[in-house]
Amino acid sequence: MINRVVLVGRLTKDPELRYTANGIAVATFTLAVNRPFSNQQGEREADFINIVVWRKQAENVANFLNKGSLAGVDGRMQTRNYENNEGRRVYVTEVVGDSVQFLEPKGASSGGGQGQQQQRTAPQNQGNQGYGQQSAPPQNQNQGYSQNQNKQPQQDNDPFSGDGKPIDINDDDLPF
Repeated sequence: MINRVVLVGRLTKDPELRYTANGIAVATFTLAVNRPFSNQQGEREADFINIVVWRKQAENVANFLNKGSLAGVDGRMQTRNYENNEGRRVYVTEVVGDSVQFLEPKGASSGGGQGQQQQRTAPQNQGNQGYGQQSAPPQNQNQGYSQNQNKQPQQDNDPFSGDGKPIDINDDDLPF
């Protein structure tokens, strides 16, 4: 049997982060995924797909994604059911994300501007002290690498840095 889902879309709202009674993080969000065709009026439609992610992935999603963020999700479909307050059986189909890729820099999404960046932290009564607090970056970014102060500046050997001229490539040089 195969149950694999790969989606790319934008979040319709900020992810909702919760913790189970055992302290396991779970985040839910909805991904708007454009359909590959237009309707009869020539408009593109989208599907709104519920996503659930667990543990560290859930914490990362809650910290780094917000409404409008572009994300890729790799996971599996799951259907669960429960009985609501009226005694009716409710069925829910969702994607359980195994991997979530952040497909654009933080704050670059069309829906979230720089002013909407928020610090999200876990409830302190769950035993998760320190979650959501970002540590300061290391002072020496070149740690473990040799530094040569007398090194000559490298020349720009980029064949694609354009001065407006076409690139001369032989068909035999192409891999396809």
